[in-house]
Amino acid sequence: MGLFDKVEKKLEGAVNGVFARAFKGDVQPVEIASRLQRELDAEARLLTRDKRLVPNDFQVHLSQHDYDRLAPYSRTLNAEIVPDLRSHAAERHYVFDGPVNIEYLLDESLSTGHFEITSAAVATVAETNGAASSTMIRRAPLVLEVNGVRHPLMPPGFTIGRGTEADLRINDPGVSRIHARVRIGENEYGELDIAIEDLGSTNGIVVNGQRIQHCRLDDGSRIEIGSTRMLVHSPAGS
Repeated sequence: MGLFDKVEKKLEGAVNGVFARAFKGDVQPVEIASRLQRELDAEARLLTRDKRLVPNDFQVHLSQHDYDRLAPYSRTLNAEIVPDLRSHAAERHYVFDGPVNIEYLLDESLSTGHFEITSAAVATVAETNGAASSTMIRRAPLVLEVNGVRHPLMPPGFTIGRGTEADLRINDPGVSRIHARVRIGENEYGELDIAIEDLGSTNGIVVNGQRIQHCRLDDGSRIEIGSTRMLVHSPAGS
């Protein structure tokens, strides 16, 4: 019988269950669940009058002792924690960018019984026209990187949005169904001319810290749409 087999379905039961009794003074599952819920409350960002965006990607930093004890049961632990997080979010009208992910990491600077949590709102990205091949990415002079996914910037460009009609779909409640268009052409010297324009979105576009309606994009341009950040850069060496 596994260590978690005797833990009750609700995490609150874990405190009085075999896990807590066997490891008094160590990090308990219910402590992690409680801290994650507080992380949602602390990081909630207003989207609309009745909705708030919260992190969906979490890292739980543990001491060597607690990591060795908890990490092997991370799947079982998350099977209990994630539904509770979703319930907590629903009660408070919180919105997740994408699937809830909880990762357990070793931090040797922490002592037994202490842990830290870091979090981020990470939107999922999809392309309705199919993912670009690695060859296409390498041949593109510049790419648009979104949450680690690179999209080649080649003529004529593409639309960005949350809806299925967008070429580059981003699962971010702060992104409109058709939020922006990236226009790509060539100038008189045969160089790429790249620009982004707002297509009447609700939350707008920020490029290099400035809210814009339409602007040129260059290598190093940083774009924010909803809670999603994007970077224009060369694929060389990546």
